[in-house]
Amino acid sequence: MIAVARCHDTTISTALAWAHRTLAEVRVDSPSLDAALLLAHVLGWDRAQLYAHGEWTLPPEAQACWTELIARRARHEPLAYLLGYREFYGLTFRVDRRVLIPRPETEDLVEQAMAEGQRILEHTGRLAIADVGTGCGAIAIVLARHLPSAEIYGMDISRPALEVAVHNGRRHGVEARIHWLRGDLLTPLLRRVDLIVANLPYVSSAEATALPPEVSDYEPRLAWDGGADGVETIGRLLTQAGDGLNAGGQILLEIGAAQGSRVQQTALRCFPGAEVRVRQDGAGLDRLVRVFPAGTGRGQETP
Repeated sequence: MIAVARCHDTTISTALAWAHRTLAEVRVDSPSLDAALLLAHVLGWDRAQLYAHGEWTLPPEAQACWTELIARRARHEPLAYLLGYREFYGLTFRVDRRVLIPRPETEDLVEQAMAEGQRILEHTGRLAIADVGTGCGAIAIVLARHLPSAEIYGMDISRPALEVAVHNGRRHGVEARIHWLRGDLLTPLLRRVDLIVANLPYVSSAEATALPPEVSDYEPRLAWDGGADGVETIGRLLTQAGDGLNAGGQILLEIGAAQGSRVQQTALRCFPGAEVRVRQDGAGLDRLVRVFPAGTGRGQETP
């Protein structure tokens, strides 16, 4: 455990300088930004107010609370857990150690799901979506907000994670339109859907040894550990998915940066004759796999 000396300076500017040094010494990314965000959180201010009132004296209670948060950040506890929220696709989601923290790269999965969902809705007049491994509910909730005609199922094996998802659904006013189901992958789903969307664990055993402590020491292992090759859970979903799709349906998966070929091969074994596409992100890394099973109709390429 890292011991952090208490900050005895009392003005905002000197306290922030102390926090920057403290976090930089233990190689926390963005030490100045993290310190400012945490202090703004404690005071109920925005960062502009902090910088405009650098000589303002911190009340002892606020200073004590903030110093403790800096000590926790110095032990590499994720900033999102300390703040209690994370922004994702323009919405604020409650997060804590029960759930994986939503990442910006998952917004690409959401955008693809919205585009394909709208296409299916226009073509068939219906839309049912399964968000498998919903975690904090971010994907399901964003889809519910942007596709108000859709019937959405958010599923997770973790009861604590679903508690967070239910809270977030209520916070964003979509609790009546999302069915939260607990179980392993698709097993709790008792109907067919038009779109299966999943951001499942995809960190391999080799990659796990190099994870930053923010992930390995704090985020739930169940949410990121993809087994020896990283695609174990994804493969299990694909073996279940054949019984879960309506005609014309498809599967959208977020994957690891070099997993496209392996997931593509697994999908073709599970769905002979399927059309399987691997999509790269802006950095040219594998990011999404889209599966159009044979007999469900081919999807149109979404830019």
